[in-house]
Amino acid sequence: MTPATTPPARSSDPAAAVSPELVEAVRVRLARTGAEPSAAQVAVALRAEKAVYGDAEILAVARALCADLIGAGPLEPLLARPDVTDVLVNGPREVWIDDGSGLRRTSVTFADDAAVRRLAQRLAAAAGRRLDDASPYVDARLAGGVRLHAVLSPVAPGGTCVSLRLPPRRTFTLDDLVSAGTITPSAIPILTAMVAARLAFLVTGGTGTGKTTLLSALLSLADPGERLLLVEDSAELRPLHPHVVRLETRPANLEGAGGVGLRDLVRQALRMRPDRLVVGEVRGAEVVDLLAALNTGHEGGCGTLHANTAADVPPRLEALGCAAGLSREAVHSQLSAALDAVIHLTRDRPHGRRRIAEICLLTRASTGFVESIPALTFDTTGNHRTGPGYDAFVQAVQQNSRTP
Repeated sequence: MTPATTPPARSSDPAAAVSPELVEAVRVRLARTGAEPSAAQVAVALRAEKAVYGDAEILAVARALCADLIGAGPLEPLLARPDVTDVLVNGPREVWIDDGSGLRRTSVTFADDAAVRRLAQRLAAAAGRRLDDASPYVDARLAGGVRLHAVLSPVAPGGTCVSLRLPPRRTFTLDDLVSAGTITPSAIPILTAMVAARLAFLVTGGTGTGKTTLLSALLSLADPGERLLLVEDSAELRPLHPHVVRLETRPANLEGAGGVGLRDLVRQALRMRPDRLVVGEVRGAEVVDLLAALNTGHEGGCGTLHANTAADVPPRLEALGCAAGLSREAVHSQLSAALDAVIHLTRDRPHGRRRIAEICLLTRASTGFVESIPALTFDTTGNHRTGPGYDAFVQAVQQNSRTP
């Protein structure tokens, strides 16, 4: 008597029990009929494929198809994680994430480069942008503030590359940033005093150092009676404040018309009675209008700027201002009166911890050009030491502090 064969055990994960080939067959069948990927339609398509599955598997296929057709496909679970800030796809076999501890590779993969290409094109189309062989790269903003950048092969020889930068999910307080190791407890009264004194400052650092997160926390300390005007490419700043007005840029349409840039919005913000003018990221000609505004009675303005070190901030602003038509001397004259301080962030290696590296005072040297003078420098252990600009920094805070 032949012993009865035991059927293979089905995976405890319903999605794992369904092969990618079957999901693709169901997708093609639904696409031909024009049916929505609902559970009922998926069940009909599975029966047509001579496949028998339970309710859990049918729902898993429906979710996978919805993610593939209207969502981010295999990236959907990664984007749903609350701690993920970046999702990076380097071709079909490499998907990386940054969850605050540096980049690490995930187990997520795509079937082939065509699947990555379809995802990139669908996301670009959702943002109203074109992505094809004639226009093989795109930089766009998706619904919800997610930044999309994609490059198609063969411009990217290793396969289609997709970069997704997620906006902050919540606003961190200074105490939260202390817990995360970004700032030390001793820095809290210093940063609080800067905001209360309405110093004009920039939060600087490289990509992914937490500039927006820190700026949101600092803006949350502003007087509740103040009106904050936020000018951004996409709404990433989320201060806990009762009076926030947001202005967002708008990309041009497919015909190249209708675009609204940061410089336009800075000018409009000045007519909206701001108590604090905030530029989410200073990176172009808007620096001219921002410096002019901070020189005409708009105290407490702030923003972020990409810079490798705090010492690089004046040359970086000089380059932006000169590219916008100002002379070098004019940029530094405006800068010396417009901005007071720089808070520079860095990212430690190898673990990728974000932290404040130094707070610098912007002062005009004998040469007539503005320099960043260290006031406080923080090491990797959380200790800090005073620098040559400390006394002048304290004096600036005291002079600008409001009297009771």
